[in-house]
Amino acid sequence: MKSEVKQDELFRAVAQWLADFEKALRASDAASLAALFRPDAHWRDLLALTWRVSTVSGAGKIIEKLKLHGAGASGFEIDRQRTPPRRVTRAGAQVIEAIFRFETSRVRAHGVLRLTSRNENYAAWTLLTAIDEIKGFEESVGSRRPRGESYSRDFRGPNWLDRRKVSAAYEDREPTVLVVGGGHAGLCIAARLRQLNVDTLVIDREERIGDNWRTRYHALTLHNQVHVNHLPYLPFPANWPAYIPKDKLAGWFEYYAESMEIDFWTRTEFAGGGYDVEAQRWTVELRLADGKTRTVHPRHIVMATGVSGIPNLPDIPSLGNFTGRVVHSHGYGDATEWNQRSVLVIGTGNSGHDIAQDLYSNGAKVTLVQRSPTLIVNIEPSAQLPYALYSEGIPLEDCDLIAASMPLSLMRQTHRLLTEQARNLDKQLLDDLTRVGFKVDVEDETGWQFKYLQRGGGYYFNVGCSDLIVEGKIRLAQFSDIEEFVAKGARMRGGDLIPADLIVLATGYQGQEYLVRKLFGDGVADRVGPIWGIDEEAQELRNMWMRTGQPGLWFIAGSFAQCRIYSKYLALQLKAAQEVLPP
Repeated sequence: MKSEVKQDELFRAVAQWLADFEKALRASDAASLAALFRPDAHWRDLLALTWRVSTVSGAGKIIEKLKLHGAGASGFEIDRQRTPPRRVTRAGAQVIEAIFRFETSRVRAHGVLRLTSRNENYAAWTLLTAIDEIKGFEESVGSRRPRGESYSRDFRGPNWLDRRKVSAAYEDREPTVLVVGGGHAGLCIAARLRQLNVDTLVIDREERIGDNWRTRYHALTLHNQVHVNHLPYLPFPANWPAYIPKDKLAGWFEYYAESMEIDFWTRTEFAGGGYDVEAQRWTVELRLADGKTRTVHPRHIVMATGVSGIPNLPDIPSLGNFTGRVVHSHGYGDATEWNQRSVLVIGTGNSGHDIAQDLYSNGAKVTLVQRSPTLIVNIEPSAQLPYALYSEGIPLEDCDLIAASMPLSLMRQTHRLLTEQARNLDKQLLDDLTRVGFKVDVEDETGWQFKYLQRGGGYYFNVGCSDLIVEGKIRLAQFSDIEEFVAKGARMRGGDLIPADLIVLATGYQGQEYLVRKLFGDGVADRVGPIWGIDEEAQELRNMWMRTGQPGLWFIAGSFAQCRIYSKYLALQLKAAQEVLPP
């Protein structure tokens, strides 16, 4: 009974705040709005009111924006079909967290509200407003599913498979959207657009769908757990392992593309494109599997080539002296051929460690070469701490909404706390690594996830390689101690030779702006600017999931969870553009 009373109090507090908020919005009453927010409040809008992906911090700026964009919103109420209001801890603070719904003349939307007590009243610390659907252009799912074959059929006419083949060939039409890259990012946005009836073609240069995982090193599995990594509409089966193996994932990608009826061309390379401002279309040259070219004219291009797209091949002095084989981690394959042979792996991020462990496990004599301090986190439990929300037992769509609701500054505070917790959990390992000469990154207070958001790497989730280094089974060398590379390996400053038959460059990847400049030219690249990394002023990732400086060019990248969440908002922007809906 006591818990029911407490729950009733939470409902009343949230319902009262929402009622007061709607009233103040309708009246455009700045004073009333100011009373509802903490001075240090944050508002993140995902298209619902501003038609932008944007974050505003500080009560004064929030109120100014709400007066511009919020007057038409109404129907604010707790959504009783979603996770009910509850007391939780976010970024180290106790808050009431609640999911609500509302609408405008054009959209239906949801939001997440976090309240803290202020002078015996409740004030908003964070507010998320996020679009769900555009009225009149809802997804073709659930009760709106396509009818398909009726009971009355033309037995001589084309069946479903015939129509799918015609659709995928694009002989009679142009795609509205061309998605470049068929990994999880490309599949997510293509599936979303399919449900919104936006004609979309995905191209990928690999032989088969899923080869971007299938062809990678033998032992590869995902480093976070299955329940975080579902694709839209079609969750992984309940009997799948916690950490998904690469080949299982690759097979799922093929199945997913078939199930979601995604038009997909494999063995197809984007050769370049230009934009016609007057026609508002691209002219794109595609290099096909048979060596021929095909010109298409999509209205939009979505680059889904990922954060880790083009290998970074640094200019390493004297490496040309080495007479063995040199490969980038992107092209590293089978470890068995290196049994009883010597290998240098340069780079100590996830790929470098995993490849070193793979080689060692297949009988190679491995030296891992460290170029700079590296953040080390045990795979369990430390690396999984940021995903605790997804283990709380609430529905995936609620987890995604809550995850999207955290503004950047509070995310930082959260990850400072998690990083401190992880270092305490991993203290013995970190001390042991330091003792054997490994340079552990202890200066970054926000942990591996912010390294990923800022630079796409610089950390390792320990699944055993760190222990092999501590035990001396994998040799460790510092790049700064190498005097030069010679025909048979690396000569150290002290005179010793580290022999090598193979050198693996686990040296990361070029930023996406490099690929944009290569494919579209300097003008487009300059208009777009930096891609990925945090824009501190906007408090968002740069040029991700939103309009860019180049009309008709969009980007999607990131983790499975990021692509699942933000593909929805990118797809809705593309749908609005297709229907010529003004922002």
